[in-house]
Amino acid sequence: SNWQVKKIIVKPNEALSLQMHYRRSEHWVVVSGTALVEINSEEKLLKKNESCYIPVASKHRVSNPGKEILTLIEVQSGSYFGEDDIIRFKDNYGRI
Repeated sequence: SNWQVKKIIVKPNEALSLQMHYRRSEHWVVVSGTALVEINSEEKLLKKNESCYIPVASKHRVSNPGKEILTLIEVQSGSYFGEDDIIRFKDNYGRI
């Protein structure tokens, strides 16, 4: 298989790690809440029904600047989806 789908929940005022992948790209679709998306140091705000594309080898993260839960659908495309393809640069949960 060359794709995988995940549902991602981000609590208010929380953020996922700043990371990148060498063997997969990602599409994020906001289904509820507001997402602050960072891709290669560029930031944009996404609301419900908006989406973005994260190319292979791009540093990226998502945070929730809002007051309600952020829910994203993440579609990964590539040749490999293992956790060892995640390179973390900043992480609030000590996984570096």
